[in-house]
Amino acid sequence: MDSTVASTGTEEKTWGGGNRPLKASYGKLMMWFFIVSDALTFSGFLAAYGFSRFKFVNEWPIADEVFTHVPFLHGQELPMIYVAFMTFVLIMSSVTMVLAVDAGHHMNKAKVTLYMFLTVIGGAIFVGSQAWEWATFIQGDYGAVQTKGGNILQFGEYVTVDGVAEFKRVSIDDIAIEQKSDRVDHERKNGLWFVGGESLPPYSVNEIYAGLAANENVLVRNQIIDENGHKTILSRAESLKQIKENGKLVVKGANLHVNEYGPSLFADFFFFITGFHGFHVFSGVVINIIIFFNVILGTYERRGSYEMVEKVGLYWHFVDLVWVFVFTFFYLV
Repeated sequence: MDSTVASTGTEEKTWGGGNRPLKASYGKLMMWFFIVSDALTFSGFLAAYGFSRFKFVNEWPIADEVFTHVPFLHGQELPMIYVAFMTFVLIMSSVTMVLAVDAGHHMNKAKVTLYMFLTVIGGAIFVGSQAWEWATFIQGDYGAVQTKGGNILQFGEYVTVDGVAEFKRVSIDDIAIEQKSDRVDHERKNGLWFVGGESLPPYSVNEIYAGLAANENVLVRNQIIDENGHKTILSRAESLKQIKENGKLVVKGANLHVNEYGPSLFADFFFFITGFHGFHVFSGVVINIIIFFNVILGTYERRGSYEMVEKVGLYWHFVDLVWVFVFTFFYLV
């Protein structure tokens, strides 16, 4: 018995089952599907960060005090300068990718090669810069004391700059007074051979307290932001009292457990979200390198189309766009 198929008249229309829905190739559609799903993932992460930021709105670290370092300029505080440089490099790599796609439309192999190379260089600079920023963030700068309640106490003193008194941070390395102690890192060589312990903090709370008592100009500030947008600075008596009675752990730098800059959630989100984005950039750099060598070998010239360059360009633009949101959430808000 013959079978018949009813025709609806929509087979060749946009979503009627034609070979090029929305006039896009299969590869482009799949790239768009991936971008949409990945955008939802990043949206969830940033939304979670936003809720936590709102919950600790009066205790969250001030970005201008955290991201102040620039390579080869140690000891100078230049808030947001290097982060701005990283952002500029990534955005410019998106520009070179646009130029590579345009050159591909004109079948200009030489220009595609040049602009893909510049895109790879820009992405590599960004990934390297992010790795350096991570290392600096982990290492820390001034150090702090964590209280029994989990709050962070930082140290500083008032200095006069152009006739105006300003509170300047002081490193725990400059005030701590080492005391005789039996503290020993628990390692396999000096303990149970199958057990290793966590590294000890650089100083004990008693050493920090002794240093604070010996430096009369040094004060403690907690992580609570006052009405002027600054951390709350305690009196001399209250500073000594807080370290003596509530000091629990000396913290230097940040990791997934402690954070000298403020609530540990800040460091957790920083590592997770910027790391997830950095993985995307690194993957994009690897993919762009592969496409770059294919361009040199003439693969797309023989195909008669540089559509592959356009598809990886979509991914690269998405990665750049996500960074704009990450930059806004972590460094500007």
